[in-house]
Amino acid sequence: MKRLSLFVWLVFMSVAVSAQMKWNQTYQNYIDQYQDIAVQEMLRYNIPASITLAQGIFESGAGRSELCRKGNNHFGIKCHGWSGATVYHDDDESQECFRAYRTALESYEDHSKFLYESQRYRKLFQLSRTDYKGWARGLKACGYATNPQYANKLIELIELYKLHEYDKLSGKVRGHHSKVSPQGQSSLHSIKIYNKNYYLYARKGDTFKSIGEEVGISYRKLAKYNERDRRDKLSEGDIIYLKKKRTRADKAFKNHPHVVKPGESMYSISQMYGIRLKSLYKKNHLTPDYQIRVGDKLKVY
Repeated sequence: MKRLSLFVWLVFMSVAVSAQMKWNQTYQNYIDQYQDIAVQEMLRYNIPASITLAQGIFESGAGRSELCRKGNNHFGIKCHGWSGATVYHDDDESQECFRAYRTALESYEDHSKFLYESQRYRKLFQLSRTDYKGWARGLKACGYATNPQYANKLIELIELYKLHEYDKLSGKVRGHHSKVSPQGQSSLHSIKIYNKNYYLYARKGDTFKSIGEEVGISYRKLAKYNERDRRDKLSEGDIIYLKKKRTRADKAFKNHPHVVKPGESMYSISQMYGIRLKSLYKKNHLTPDYQIRVGDKLKVY
């Protein structure tokens, strides 16, 4: 019996080892694309960024699942208490109702609100932000998923990709210099956050159309958000906002005007601060034909 027990144990262990998760470039690309958003949501709602990223990977197959492709639903959230757009998908039962979003960004925002505002998950917010194991097990215990291995899968993803490192970040994610974890260029653009907007940097060969297809936003809207023609040729390093820009800069610049530097234009300054060009002219009582000069001081808030 002892030999048989030993044999069974060895077989079990070999299966467990072979089933261990392996590093996947597609998963890393997904992390590179959404890491800043996960961190920002963590700072707003105190949900570990590692948990958000791991759930996004697991629930959406790193953005490749049918539910994600059809409805931009990255977290498998169903329609309970939802009055927005919907999509139907086979899950525990046939053709269940799931929430649908216009963009992945809306899915991330709704995921945070879904957990934060639900009484079911209230006790999770008593855990430390760095207790990713507690959060993973708590989500399973609270009924987020029916998969018996759900918590273990999240923990595996977090530890394999070192997602827990994001949970240690503090302070506001802001500015066009925020690169949480540069690990070489991903095939997807890393989406960042500034002035209550999302943005990315254009790469060589990018167009509004190619970026729009990647992020799920109409290229006409993208061009409009960035106050450009949809046929404009993009340059490497151009800041491309994914939502309509605000009328003022971040509050940190309330008493700090921008001093014009060589090579800058009103447009480049508006993109730098994430504000509308029209608003920048209006704040400074300037007309569109005004030619700014090096040393000019411009209000941006």
